[in-house]
Amino acid sequence: MMPEELYDIIVVGAGPAGSTAAAYAAQVGASVLLIEKKKDLGVPLQCGGFLPHLDTLQELVPNAQLPYMLEEIPAECIHTTSSVQRFIAPNGYSKEFEVDADAIDRRRFDKYLAKEAGRCGVDMMVGTNVLEVNGTSVNVDGVFGAHTIGAKVLIGADGPNSIVGRAKGLVRDPDPMGTGTAFEYEISGVDIDREAVEMYFGKDYVPGGYAWIISQGGDTANIGVGIREVLFRNGLSARDYLERFMYEHPIASPKLAGASIVSVVSGLVPVGGAPKVTATKDTLVAGDAAGHIIATNGGGISTAMVGGKIAGQTAAEFLDGKCALQDYDERWRREMGLEIKTAVYVRKLMDNLMRSDSMMSTAIRMIAPEQMKALQCGQLPDAVRKGLIKMNFGIK
Repeated sequence: MMPEELYDIIVVGAGPAGSTAAAYAAQVGASVLLIEKKKDLGVPLQCGGFLPHLDTLQELVPNAQLPYMLEEIPAECIHTTSSVQRFIAPNGYSKEFEVDADAIDRRRFDKYLAKEAGRCGVDMMVGTNVLEVNGTSVNVDGVFGAHTIGAKVLIGADGPNSIVGRAKGLVRDPDPMGTGTAFEYEISGVDIDREAVEMYFGKDYVPGGYAWIISQGGDTANIGVGIREVLFRNGLSARDYLERFMYEHPIASPKLAGASIVSVVSGLVPVGGAPKVTATKDTLVAGDAAGHIIATNGGGISTAMVGGKIAGQTAAEFLDGKCALQDYDERWRREMGLEIKTAVYVRKLMDNLMRSDSMMSTAIRMIAPEQMKALQCGQLPDAVRKGLIKMNFGIK
C-alpha cells in the first residue's frame, strides 16, 4: 500500500495492544496507520497463549473496562479450553485450583484483532520496519518501500525493546531481574491432562521461574520455561533448561515422551513493571512497551489490550481537544496500575522463595488453593504474608 503523508495517529506494533489501540482510535474518526514489522501477523509466535475467561480477567483487573474484543473470542482462535491450574512443587507435591481459560491460537487471534482494526478504518503496513523516530514522524522501510510518514500522535506498542519508547525516553530503569526469557516448543504426539494447565517449579529446571505444559487440544501442547538470564548456570541457555525439563523432569518427562517438536517459540517478557512515565506531549506506549503485564505469571494479553484501549481513546480525545495526552499515564494506572505494581512486589518475593527448593515446596504445601490463585493473579493475601513471616522469609 501507499501510505498517506500524515495521519492523526501512527501505532507501531500490531500485537494485542497495538491493534486494540488502533481500533478504538479509528472508531471515533481518527485517521490511523498501524505499522507491523512481521510479514505475517502472529508469526513467529512469541506467547504461550493462555487467556482466562472474561469473568476471571475482570477479577484480575477489577477497575478496568475490558475491550469488547475480549467479550467473545472467535471459536477459530481457540485451541482448547481448560478448567484447572496446577502447581507442581520441586519435591513433586502438587496443588490445583479451578480457573476456566482458553489456550489461544495467537496466530489467528492477532489476525482477528488486526482485521477488527481494519474494519474500523485503520490503514495497515505489515512487513515494515520503523528505522527511526523523529518527533512524531517515522522513517520506515520494508515490503512497501521506504517512506517518511508523519503523525500528530505516536503510540508505541512494539514490545519490550520499543523503538518508540527508547526514542522518547519512555523506558524502565535497568534491572537484570526485570526481563524474563520465554522459550517454548509446540509439540505433538503427547498424552497430557487436557483439562489442566500445569506449572512446574525447581531451580534445577527453571531457576527463578517456572515451566509449563498447556494443552492445545488432542495430542498437542505448548511447553516452555519462563526464566531470567541472570540466573542461568554457566554455559546453559533457555533452550537447555527446556530440554532438561522435557527429557529429564521426573514428572513431566514421562508425559512428554515421544513428542515431536513442530514449532519453536521465544521472546522477552518484561516482568519489572512499568516505566515511571508512559506518555509525553505527543507519544504514548502500551502493552509490553509499557510493562502492562502481570509479573507473577507473565500473562499480558488482556492487560496489553486494556492499555491499548486506553491509549487509543486518550489519543483520540487529545486530538479533539478534550484532554492532555499525558492524562494517559493516570488513566491506565487507575484501571490496572495497582495490580501491575502489586504483581511486581509479589514476583520479587517469589524470586527469593524460589532460590530454595525446600522453601518453595513448603510454600506450595502451606498455601490454600484460593490463595494460590490470588498469588498467580499478582495478589498477596494477608494469610500468605503471615505464613511467609512464620517461615522466616524476611518480609514485613
